[in-house]
Amino acid sequence: MESKLPDVGTSIFTKMTVLANAHGALNLSQGFPEFDTPSKLKHALAEQTLAGHNQYAPSPGLPILQQEIAALIARRYQQHIDATAQVTVTAGATEALFVAIQALVRQSDEVIVFDPAYDSYRPAVELAGGRTVHIPLSAPEYAIDWAYVKGAITDKTRAIIINTPHNPSAKILKQADLDALKSLLVEHDIYLISDEVYEHITFDDVPHLSVLRDPELSARALVVSSFGKTFHCTGWKMGYCVAPPHLSTEFRKIHQFVNFSSFTPAQLALAEMLRDAPEHVDQLSTFYQQKRDLLVQALASSRFKILPSEGTYFLLLDYSDISDLDDVTFCQQLVEQTGVAAIPLSVFYDQPNGDNIIRLCFAKEEETLIAAAEKLCRL
Repeated sequence: MESKLPDVGTSIFTKMTVLANAHGALNLSQGFPEFDTPSKLKHALAEQTLAGHNQYAPSPGLPILQQEIAALIARRYQQHIDATAQVTVTAGATEALFVAIQALVRQSDEVIVFDPAYDSYRPAVELAGGRTVHIPLSAPEYAIDWAYVKGAITDKTRAIIINTPHNPSAKILKQADLDALKSLLVEHDIYLISDEVYEHITFDDVPHLSVLRDPELSARALVVSSFGKTFHCTGWKMGYCVAPPHLSTEFRKIHQFVNFSSFTPAQLALAEMLRDAPEHVDQLSTFYQQKRDLLVQALASSRFKILPSEGTYFLLLDYSDISDLDDVTFCQQLVEQTGVAAIPLSVFYDQPNGDNIIRLCFAKEEETLIAAAEKLCRL
């Protein structure tokens, strides 16, 4: 059978985790927390399950959770939305991204993405009959040249996908970026998909500038968020999409045939958590900044060049002073010989640029971070 995705194989995340398990390595590759979900949220899930709330939820989401999401947006971004018409609960952010792309992209459309890019964007665009146009960003700043973006727009350009805070570069978009982006969207009448799954994890008192803060931007955008990233429950696969009513209508037409509705007791538990424990969201940046700072300090004596991490729970390291191996080979040897699993950055590019950069995930316990840093400092 001819494959619809002939270039897609086993992801690097799966490969590195398998390799890490085989060698008993410390796994700082795959982006999931090593620590557990908050007790309050776990107890709420158990209580809702035991109370019998185990059947289908409405396809767009339970109204109580939609309302709590709208309240979170109002509190964090000072914007008021129509929860019923604009919030759709999904089976994780990856479903939301897939459905958003299917809702927008038509045969032969082009979608601009910025490399290094999350690996689900391109397959979803291709399955919709479109084509991704890759704009490469370079270390150490990973800054977007908006004049270059303007030159990449054609009459086939349907949408731009942004990701802020950005995985894997750990950079965040600034106001000048959003102003330039808005100008291009309006001038060329194109749509925006804004991947904001790390929205509550930014550092050094620099705020996340959500697209939802700007009425002009949000009017033509589908904004994707993740409960898994916010509440350390990636295995629940719970996320949501916020969009204007007319885009939400198109989103929901596809969502109902992809997942129909999401995990009912988890929706109730998450609504309770948002309502009763707002401090969890507010303290998330401080929580992860302490882990970032711990890892940076522990690596200070290493031969790696540490790139600035402005958000997410990732840290990039330049290993140019250690090895001239390509990054995939270097990461394989790192597991086998050093006992630490990382992710090579080249896998996030359509056309790898030869940078000697690897990504570490610091959503781990302190002892794991210190032990990994000690191993890396021996190189």
